[in-house]
Amino acid sequence: MRFSSETSSDGVREQLFTLGEIPGVLWTPAGAAGTRPLILMGHGGGRHKKDPGILARARRFVAECGFAVTAVDVPGHGDRPMDEEFNRIATENQARVAAGEELAPLIAGFQALVARRTVPEWRTVLDAVQELDHVGAGPVGYWGVSLGCGLGVPFVADEPRVRAAVLGLGGALASAEAAARITVPVEFLVQWDDERVPRADGLALFDALASAEKTLHANPGKHGEIPGFELDSTLRFFTRHLG
Repeated sequence: MRFSSETSSDGVREQLFTLGEIPGVLWTPAGAAGTRPLILMGHGGGRHKKDPGILARARRFVAECGFAVTAVDVPGHGDRPMDEEFNRIATENQARVAAGEELAPLIAGFQALVARRTVPEWRTVLDAVQELDHVGAGPVGYWGVSLGCGLGVPFVADEPRVRAAVLGLGGALASAEAAARITVPVEFLVQWDDERVPRADGLALFDALASAEKTLHANPGKHGEIPGFELDSTLRFFTRHLG
């Protein structure tokens, strides 16, 4: 794990790193020492580890809760080189949608393909980050919507360190089997007028979760229009389950 830069502002320390070929960022309280909860955040499709939405949530997790937060660029995004296979599939999917095919099954298939690479990568990142003195092996949470949900469901299902997750804007077409293995508390976000994930598919994913504690947060609006107040609920959720 190699750190390439470090900055601090408003009590939040930001460190950019690379782990092998994985570029990432770690946010912690300035001057932090000792073990603390860690949130892994998964960005959306076409986004990156320091997307404005990721950054805003991460800074609040750190400043208001004292958590550590990490995010990495998934293959073909951000500071990673273009992935020829993923780029080819995305181009083919665009042509298939233009020819009249439904979008949701194509998205599901693509996310399942990417997840086979990202789940092992994210485990490696957790291993490395939790070895740092100012993070430690504390409880872990996961936040991810859209692509971050499609990749996050199999990750949460297979990673025993994750104790709570916020997921959403995803469907059951590729994730139902993995969702049935998730038993940790989940807060699940649905946009009622989502143009990318059919409402029924999102509700089916929520239904597939095996968690004894799971809460559905449904709001009017399209795929990218999650209300800002949902972040307040997310903060309360992780504070309740991670301490």
